[in-house]
Amino acid sequence: MNTQVSSTGEGRFGPSSVWSLVVMVTLAAWIGASFLLDLVIMPALYATGMMNQPGFAMAGGFIFSTFNHVELLAGALVLSGCLIAQALIPTPHWGFKVSLLLAIMLMVIPMIYTYDLTPQMSGLGMQLDLFETAEVPEGMNQLHVAYWGLELLKLTFGSLLLWRLWRNEPLQIAN
Repeated sequence: MNTQVSSTGEGRFGPSSVWSLVVMVTLAAWIGASFLLDLVIMPALYATGMMNQPGFAMAGGFIFSTFNHVELLAGALVLSGCLIAQALIPTPHWGFKVSLLLAIMLMVIPMIYTYDLTPQMSGLGMQLDLFETAEVPEGMNQLHVAYWGLELLKLTFGSLLLWRLWRNEPLQIAN
């Protein structure tokens, strides 16, 4: 980790490092919650047979819609934290551009979830006839592939940004 001091006298614990810490904590919580939802909660619901229940699309839509809004808040905090930390650094450097691109992508992915993917999945899975047996619609598999692709991108971008912040590369105090 870098302990350089800038011309303004800020060292390791200046305002920039506080925002880096906020971003790191947010990213760690966000990545952990995503793993919990994707690798524990959803497989448990699937294993218990809940996906065959008529109300699953409504319950799944509610769970994901709520989580998507939390992800939007986390993405906004990560992007804002990166921008504020950079504004506090007098001399920008190339690592900031990479971090900013990662933060923007981390904001775009939950927007796609919230405003496109989750409403489509909820609408497609909604059972309108009470007397029909519940089954997975044909187009749902394509939406699941899109979701898992975006989820892998989100976890990759979030982990990469967290790793860069941990190593104190993109938001370090410049000389």
